[in-house]
Amino acid sequence: SAITGAKEIVLAIPVLAIKEMMELIGPSIEEGTIVTDTGSTKFQVTKWADEILPAGVNFIGGHPMAGRETSGPDGADENLFNGAVYAICPSPTADKFAQKYVVDLAEAMGAKPYFVGADEHDIYVAGISHLPFMLSIGLMNTTAKNPAWREMSMLAASGYRDISRLASGDPIMHRDICLTNQDGIVYWIDETIKQLYELRNNIRDNPNELELSFIQAWESRARWLARKESGGAPGVDFPSSSDTMMSLMMGDKLATRLKELTEERARDQTKYHKG
Repeated sequence: SAITGAKEIVLAIPVLAIKEMMELIGPSIEEGTIVTDTGSTKFQVTKWADEILPAGVNFIGGHPMAGRETSGPDGADENLFNGAVYAICPSPTADKFAQKYVVDLAEAMGAKPYFVGADEHDIYVAGISHLPFMLSIGLMNTTAKNPAWREMSMLAASGYRDISRLASGDPIMHRDICLTNQDGIVYWIDETIKQLYELRNNIRDNPNELELSFIQAWESRARWLARKESGGAPGVDFPSSSDTMMSLMMGDKLATRLKELTEERARDQTKYHKG
């Protein structure tokens, strides 16, 4: 009865519940109705919509990139969507009016619409949204399962709190995300394992490479923040690394050190190839 006569329907529920909900309400949805969702994965949801929803229904996948670790009414925030990117993934059969409706809906909440394919969306967010909460959960479980956790926890401060924050998210939501984006999340976990092993080996054997990794990460994050704060469109990179730009972003000392380490690495590689 909640959707009888509705022209627009928003499914804001855990990802795996979306399929069941589509099966439940599908027979009652009228032709021309706009159906959208807020799920964190899009390829599987779009596939369900194509298989389950009646012909003539306009499905537009949506994902506001504005999550929080808290859930339920007590976690509500009227400013949650302000300035947030709102991913929009239209199904191939959705008409232009339906797409414009979801764009207008996102903008009315203060978000910035961003069209992206469902498969691209899933691999992208696996790296920048799903991997972070997996790392947070991994850190929390690794430390909390250690026999010394009771004593260690007394020393845990802001750094630990910041990185472990996402482990406070809804476990059901996290489970559903993983089960509907397995390939993307596994790919990024594998890539992270490679990075961790590289850091591990450099800690033991190569302090220069270790320092270079830290500086490169510092630079990459600075570029991302600068692009974000300047209102740059998603996918548009910050200006390239000139000496002036590097000094402006990183300070003369750090920029000089990065240049030295990069040149030293190049010399070492040249010696290796000549040898």
